[in-house]
Amino acid sequence: MDTHVANEIICRPVHPTKLVPSLTEDVTAGLFASSKQLPPKYFYDDHGSALFDRICDEPEYYPTRTEDALLESSARDIIASVEPARIIEFGSGMSRKIRHLFRACSELECYPTYVPFDVCDDVMIKSGEELTERFEWLDVAPLSGDYTAGLGNLPVEGGQNLLMFLGGTIGNFTEEQGITFLSEMLDLMGPTDQLLLGADRMKDPDILHAAYNDGAGITAAFNLNLLEVLNRELDANFNRENFEHYAFYNPAENQIEMHLVCMSDQDIRFDALGRSLSFKEGDAIRTEISRKFTRETLEGMLHQAGFEVRSHYESYAYPFSLVLAAPR
Repeated sequence: MDTHVANEIICRPVHPTKLVPSLTEDVTAGLFASSKQLPPKYFYDDHGSALFDRICDEPEYYPTRTEDALLESSARDIIASVEPARIIEFGSGMSRKIRHLFRACSELECYPTYVPFDVCDDVMIKSGEELTERFEWLDVAPLSGDYTAGLGNLPVEGGQNLLMFLGGTIGNFTEEQGITFLSEMLDLMGPTDQLLLGADRMKDPDILHAAYNDGAGITAAFNLNLLEVLNRELDANFNRENFEHYAFYNPAENQIEMHLVCMSDQDIRFDALGRSLSFKEGDAIRTEISRKFTRETLEGMLHQAGFEVRSHYESYAYPFSLVLAAPR
């Protein structure tokens, strides 16, 4: 991966420490199987990323605004507790929520370096430039890579580090995957470092259903855009008119599941793979899970990964958690 420089903001590549399946491998394993599924990372081409930004503004989609308000109200307490020399944010995106912490840093005269870690260099550079204009004291040192590809090559310096994993993204992992990822984070951390984890909580199924089936149809378009990604990247011939977005709450697993359901028989060619696949009416592709936690299951997951909870900030109108945890 090339290093990019803009206004002295440099994206340093983080090389993977474990093999991550390619799209070809994920499609071969996930679609040519009796239970069809794909990982959600393929949602986020340019169009999909723009659609997700729109989802976050939809009135039904509570997670973004709920976590944002919770972070705003707890930011001063978090910074006073950790006094970080560095803030490392996994999956930073446009770095919108971090601004609450930086305002608290300014008030408390604590001036950490910001280390966003994501796959899109251009987005990190653009957001970094905006942040340094707003906070004159701020140094931004982005890391470019896939945080699911292992963290062994992530450069972590001594001193107080605050690691952040927000957005409820931990819920997109299975229980086993989530504990493994948190354990990888723990391996990076020194005894005085802390982790700030954002996680969505269980709530009225009607609220959950509405959040993933917004009235404007933005989530449906976001889900269906995955078929366009497959058509473009693998020379496939999905007709998105033959598929419908279907999202529901699975109470047995305490998770939202998003699917693409085939509404009529269709033969799909994957010319890049030299293979074809018959979809029958009712066949579904699971494209995402979003696990919902209780306070107990969330803290239990952190405990299994080797953490102890220092502070637990909760939103009650739409239950959501920010947990500050340290190595146990």
